[in-house]
Amino acid sequence: MALGDTNLQDRQRPVVLAAGGTGGHIFPAEALAEILIAQGQKVILVTDSRFGNIATGTLSKIEKRTIRAGTIGGSLFHKAMGAACLLIGIIQARKILRQLNPKVVVGFGGYPSFPTVFGAANLGVPTVIHEQNSVLGRANRLLAGRVKSIATSFPVTQMLADKDKTKTVMTGNPVRLSVRALRNVPYASVGTDGKMNILVTGGSLGASVFSEVVPQAIALLPANLRSRVRIDQQCREADIEATKAAYETLGVSVDIASFFVDLPARLAACHLVIARSGASTISELSAAGRPAILVPLPTAMDNHQYFNANAFEDVGGGWVMTQDGFTAASLAARLEAFLTAPATLGKAAENAKRLGSPDAAEKLASLVLTMAGNGQVMPHESHAIPSTVTRHPSSAMEAA
Repeated sequence: MALGDTNLQDRQRPVVLAAGGTGGHIFPAEALAEILIAQGQKVILVTDSRFGNIATGTLSKIEKRTIRAGTIGGSLFHKAMGAACLLIGIIQARKILRQLNPKVVVGFGGYPSFPTVFGAANLGVPTVIHEQNSVLGRANRLLAGRVKSIATSFPVTQMLADKDKTKTVMTGNPVRLSVRALRNVPYASVGTDGKMNILVTGGSLGASVFSEVVPQAIALLPANLRSRVRIDQQCREADIEATKAAYETLGVSVDIASFFVDLPARLAACHLVIARSGASTISELSAAGRPAILVPLPTAMDNHQYFNANAFEDVGGGWVMTQDGFTAASLAARLEAFLTAPATLGKAAENAKRLGSPDAAEKLASLVLTMAGNGQVMPHESHAIPSTVTRHPSSAMEAA
């Protein structure tokens, strides 16, 4: 039975997105929100308290409701505390859902989305979960048997039960419009004597291993090749000064920050990315068609980053280096090979797009609205990226 006022006009009933925790869950939700809002849908986000630390773009401007969330892991005490937080979150979510009377609830994985999707399923609200990784996450595994539909991002999703495969639709992983538009920005060849722009990221706050290894690798390059390298590196705040000092004596043009607000512009301008292999990273690399050296986070749950990276390498879009094998000497050897034979990077850039799903946001929106009884959405017009982002000056670029 419908919740709340059954006479409420359908156009006033919102689509509720349940996401939180990390950018890997937030960014696909933002991409979906962009499409739904453009189609005239009302969108409300239900999240946890951590959302404010990564709030950007469309989701930072829409109506939000906050609930408690926790993870069920660690010691017995922490498991009990996590379970208690989830129970509180479910109670809060049920109250919010009764007030909002949503037409559909969409969860993006992670424990912050669990209470809302679980509560919606119990109340009879149509539910969809989206899995960004090539391994079904633990929260989504708990929800898979309860929801109406499961959207996936890779051709094969591990940990998906056979009984749930009949309600699975591969939509791809939605990326933000600012990144989708990079598909129309041609990959610029390095050239045998040209500069090679390297973008180093490690999640929204950088990775310490990159701050240590990348400068050491650059130092090992022959001087004539080192002079051709330009680097944008995202570091943890605590690593910035040490990383700057490591580059100072190398004569390399470098821009270092804890967070690049103009990351799409830098991605457009780079020739090579060095990064972790979270779902959003893989999707954005594929959407833009940029080659990458991927270093999976070894502590990622269910080793999902390793499987994500392998899927990218399998289509020829990049190269996987385990963290144990990510040494200054091995990285320097790869960079030297790219600088002396840059056509390798150009071919990888072409291949990277093969894994991408540029219309993933539209596919997911159509699935969501079909579950809500609203049918398909119209194709969304791609936003053009200004031509200024295709070249990278020595200073920081303007935000895309």
